[in-house]
Amino acid sequence: MNSDLVETETPAVAERQDSTKRRQILDGARQVFLAQGFDAASMGEIARKAGVSKGTLYVYFDSKEQLFEAIAHEQCAAQAEGVFSFDPADHDVEAVLTRVGRGLVKFLCRPGAMSPLRTIISISERMPEIGRQFYETGPLQGIATLTRYLEGEVAAGNLAIDDCEIAAAQFLESCQSTIFKRLLFNASDAPSDERIDHVVGIAVRTFLAAYQRAA
Repeated sequence: MNSDLVETETPAVAERQDSTKRRQILDGARQVFLAQGFDAASMGEIARKAGVSKGTLYVYFDSKEQLFEAIAHEQCAAQAEGVFSFDPADHDVEAVLTRVGRGLVKFLCRPGAMSPLRTIISISERMPEIGRQFYETGPLQGIATLTRYLEGEVAAGNLAIDDCEIAAAQFLESCQSTIFKRLLFNASDAPSDERIDHVVGIAVRTFLAAYQRAA
């Protein structure tokens, strides 16, 4: 076999193996955190659940705090990729906001979504950096992405908004009305698709009544 070919393939193989092992550890850690909570979880139990040695675990992550930060970051990235993607050329504001609102609420209502949020809230007072990172890479990023879309629609003459950041934040909060806090405090089961559509529909109509330019 050509030695040059071996040299070019080896780093790629190593990178795939490294990615697979990291994924294995994160999946194991997520199971432990969900089952035991952050405080009760140990690196030893995480290693056992992930099927790796503690030595291998510490090669990838220095502490369970770092592990939890990585898991929280993944959740934020998944939300950003799945919900907050905009086409600047799409000027159907009603359709765009409806898609975003439904996507966000359904993402929040998926099975198991509340447990990591409750954990972040419970530990953010003594580890504010985790709470800050989650907010900045999650909710704040969603607001910022929607803000840029709204600014584009203002420039295109379709919307009249003085503060697009406030408008974006208020719209996203409105889509979660009567839903998110009930789930966060475990006061009800996940809503039906019909309920989500109803709440988001009101949020969209309220937004457009306030900000849409008359044709």
